[in-house]
Amino acid sequence: MEKHYEPAQVEAKWQARWEAAGLFRVEKDANKPKYYLMEMFPYPSGKIHMGHVRNYTIGDVVARYKRMRGFNVLHPMGWDAFGMPAENAAIANNTHPAKWTYENIAFMKKQLKSMGFSYDWDREIATCRPEYYRWEQWLFLKMLEKGMVYRKEADVNWCQTCQTVLANEQVEQGACWRCGKDVTPKKLKQWFFRISDYAQDLLDYCAKLPGWPEKVVTMQANWIGRSQGALLRFPIAGSDELIEVFTTRPDTLAGATFMVLAPEHPLVPRLSAGTGQEEAVSEFVERMKKADKIRRSSESYEKEGLFVGAYCINPLNQKKIPVYTANFALMDYGTGAVMSVPAHDQRDFDFAKKYDLPIVPVIYPAGEALDGASMIEAYTGEGFLANSGQFDGLENEEAKTAIPEFLQQKGLGEKTVNFRLRDWGISRQRYWGAPIPVIHCESCGVVGVPESELPVMLPEDASLLPGGQSPLGSLPGFVTAPCPKCGKPARRETDTMDTFVESSWYFERYCSPRCDTGMFNKDDVDYWMPVDQYIGGVEHAILHLLYSRYFTRVLNEFGLVDYKEPFTRLLTQGMVCKETTSCPTHGYLFPEDVLGVGDARTCKKCSSPIAVGRVEKMSKSKRNVVDPGILLERYGADTVRLFCLFASPPEKDLDWSEQGVEGASRFMGRVWRLAAGQKELIAGARPYAGKKKDLPKNLRPLFSKTHATIKKVTADIEQRFHFNTAIASVMELVNTAYELIEKGGDEHNRAEVMRGAIEAAVLLLSPIVPHFCEEIWEAMGYPPSILEVPWPEHDEAALVIDEMTIVVQVDGKLRARLTVDKDAFEEDIKKAALADENVIKFLNSDSPEKVIYVPGRLVSIVN
Repeated sequence: MEKHYEPAQVEAKWQARWEAAGLFRVEKDANKPKYYLMEMFPYPSGKIHMGHVRNYTIGDVVARYKRMRGFNVLHPMGWDAFGMPAENAAIANNTHPAKWTYENIAFMKKQLKSMGFSYDWDREIATCRPEYYRWEQWLFLKMLEKGMVYRKEADVNWCQTCQTVLANEQVEQGACWRCGKDVTPKKLKQWFFRISDYAQDLLDYCAKLPGWPEKVVTMQANWIGRSQGALLRFPIAGSDELIEVFTTRPDTLAGATFMVLAPEHPLVPRLSAGTGQEEAVSEFVERMKKADKIRRSSESYEKEGLFVGAYCINPLNQKKIPVYTANFALMDYGTGAVMSVPAHDQRDFDFAKKYDLPIVPVIYPAGEALDGASMIEAYTGEGFLANSGQFDGLENEEAKTAIPEFLQQKGLGEKTVNFRLRDWGISRQRYWGAPIPVIHCESCGVVGVPESELPVMLPEDASLLPGGQSPLGSLPGFVTAPCPKCGKPARRETDTMDTFVESSWYFERYCSPRCDTGMFNKDDVDYWMPVDQYIGGVEHAILHLLYSRYFTRVLNEFGLVDYKEPFTRLLTQGMVCKETTSCPTHGYLFPEDVLGVGDARTCKKCSSPIAVGRVEKMSKSKRNVVDPGILLERYGADTVRLFCLFASPPEKDLDWSEQGVEGASRFMGRVWRLAAGQKELIAGARPYAGKKKDLPKNLRPLFSKTHATIKKVTADIEQRFHFNTAIASVMELVNTAYELIEKGGDEHNRAEVMRGAIEAAVLLLSPIVPHFCEEIWEAMGYPPSILEVPWPEHDEAALVIDEMTIVVQVDGKLRARLTVDKDAFEEDIKKAALADENVIKFLNSDSPEKVIYVPGRLVSIVN
């Protein structure tokens, strides 16, 4: 064993051995419990970043730990290779998406291997490969046959920069989730998955995900957005048409004094036509289409509207009320129409005051009447109906049922449930994606591609058009195809699928990645699925995780899987953060462009003093990133892994610290020196397996600490994934071992106790710093690999406290504390108390008047 740890040599040695032995390859094994663990697979963006390192290190520790606990562990890795991220990066780097993607996959795979992650690379998948997307094309056709997919013209979210449509979930604060630029509405024919058909089931199962963070479950439940209410119909004055409204407050119907339609509502231009309001309404609608929908609906956004020139009839009291279009009404919720009750809704109240509209209170608090003219805010509490005709005096909660039932008899309303969740628009007007397998025929309409012709191959040699536009429509060899029904010339669909389609079932494909007869082999999926532990960022709480839950239900409906939920447990790790540094001349600086330390730091480029900003998520735009490659070269993979796990619990943000990395390196050196320094002593010894009481007294603390550490580390990993406290426990064990060494001695069993402590420390650290521990384990005389060694078990008897603390008082005042054996005799305890240096100072003589012993508690001495 070398005197000092050399990470570069050791890590290269063990990575080569693991690969040669196929150590991480896994197959089904009916004799072992299975454990399927995976981290969210990455976009092949070019290089792994510290977020990847942290995420994958967390997963690797759990995978290695579970394997040592006797589980048959599936721990796969692949590449989320299609979609805008790869295509935009390729365009920015003036290369082809296919070339960019495959080169990045090769480079990033090499980086991941250098971190020592225990992936079964035989199961590697890349979603851009035809053998992968062939099967989602197959499922698309099955869904099309069953009516689970449809195509329609719709107002969609359009990103001009990315030249594509975005799903509602991909619009963040009015901006594109990828490029950050503003999103505008646009009418296009799009393909949709009927995810809304599963809204109730998805919501119901939110309560059946105990292994998920409450925050994520709440986010999904809110996005699904179930509302219990009523669908009401307002006849349009002078017309046979009706305006349908969903409301959760049918009890306030009589107080509806105006109607509001979303600017995108199809009735708006028709109702304003020929009224003198047409031009103003048209201008207002166009202006609202460009506004941010999120901000439009926020409470703080100023409410703005316009009378469209038409009226509708309140179905309860037959009063004629004006129809407005306003910025706060959205087509994405309910029917795109809002019955406005200013007396009982603050937003409506503010709007009514602004546009001088009537305010009619229809719910009075008990024993109190309200006057609309004198109200200074909306009344939103409980009460009794007023100004509501036959329903006057009824409690408002009862009226929520009574009024819809009354209107249902007239064909003007009924109770119903509404969901915020909208169908998933999967069409993307981009090149780098899975082709949608349909053909458009002038005679036959939309026709699915025959299964025998799958996959519909994406031509990987196509040249991209300026501005990110897809070239597929201009490639005769791709777009021209005969109609499968009539044989006439037809046109192939040129939209590609949203990249989230690929990531909605890849976890099933890992179970049988080379299956060429279906999406996967059902026997393999039955054995491995569902995923026992999934790890990834909370930013995927709605998009990827909701889509994956939906897709699993589709597979379940087709009988392809027997479960509905794909992930039993979910861990959302925190972000990796670092302070920003900037220079007045050069703006944000990379860490390597900063010279010096502390307040004396300067810009490497111009020597100007730098400004230190707040600690933020690492990002290329802020340049507060740390290159994992540089860290690996300087410290080795295991030191980086140790720091990532010790600096913070996995669910919390991790603040980057160079001092923290140095500290991790020092601790590893301390463990290495312990093993090397005690190698001669423990050679040939076996870990002590006897009883604690049979050990010499000064060996007992290390023996107890060894077993206490095993118990603590096991609980920290098994129950909480608190690797930081697990590592801290091993640090304490190492300190205790050094304390024994410093005391010296050559007691019987010393070698056995020391070996047990060192072996325990190495085994407990092995999932965290595997190369390091493999090397020590081999130096201790064991064959590789430490991963094949069972996880250590603690001895509960070793944890039993066999000592007690006795308080010593002299004339009623505390003077000392003694640590004695629990079975010590009373006379021995009294003698020890009288011999204590702190006690002697307060004695008047060698023979005090009284020495009283209270068993297990104290010795009281009276002068």
